[in-house]
Amino acid sequence: MSLAASRPRPEGPARGRPRSETVERAIIEGTMKLLEDGVPLAELSIERIARTAGVGKATIYRRWSGKEELFVDVVRAAEPPDPELPRTSLRDDLVVLLEILRRRGLADRSSAILRNVHAQMKSSPRIWAAYHNAVIAPRRRLGLEALRRGQENGELRTDVDVEVMHDIIVGPMLARSLLRPDADLPEGLAEQIVDTVLEGLRPVSSPTT
Repeated sequence: MSLAASRPRPEGPARGRPRSETVERAIIEGTMKLLEDGVPLAELSIERIARTAGVGKATIYRRWSGKEELFVDVVRAAEPPDPELPRTSLRDDLVVLLEILRRRGLADRSSAILRNVHAQMKSSPRIWAAYHNAVIAPRRRLGLEALRRGQENGELRTDVDVEVMHDIIVGPMLARSLLRPDADLPEGLAEQIVDTVLEGLRPVSSPTT
C-alpha cells in the first residue's frame, strides 16, 4: 500500500462547496503519488495534480486556494495526527506534545518521501510559510498555553518566560529528531525529557524556619 493510501485525510474547514471526502482523498493521494514517483515540488502544478487525481483544476481550486495550501494538507496527511491534550496536569500535556515530536521524528527517518518533502518545503518560502502558519505555529501555541496553565496553577515557576521555557522543553527532542539522525528515539523518551526539565522549572518551596 502506498503512503498516500495509508494515511487519513486531515480534518479541516470546508472550502467553497460542501466537502466531498472521496474527491479530496483522490486529490491528496494523487499529489502523494506524484511525490512518490519522484516529481520535484517545483514541478507539481495544479494541472498535473488534477490530471493524476482524475479531477478538473476547478475542483481543486474550490477546495484549496493554490498549491501551497494543498501541499500543507498533503504533508499533514502523511504525518502522524496531532492528539488532544489530556489537560490533567502540565506533565501529562507536555509528555503528549513531546511524544508527537518523537513519532514525527521516527516517521521522517522511516520515510524517504517525507524526508524529501520536508527538505523541498524549506527551499520554497511560500510553502514553508504556509506549513509553518498552519501546522508548526498552532502546535507551539498549544505548548505555550499548557505552560501558562502550569504557571497559573502553581506547577511552574513564574519567573521564567514561557517562550524560553518552551524551547528548553522541546529542544532536546527536536535536537534528536532533526540534528542527530543517529540518535535513538525510544519509547519513554518524552517522559524522560519532561521529568528531567521540570525538576528545574518547578517552584521551590520556601524553607521552613
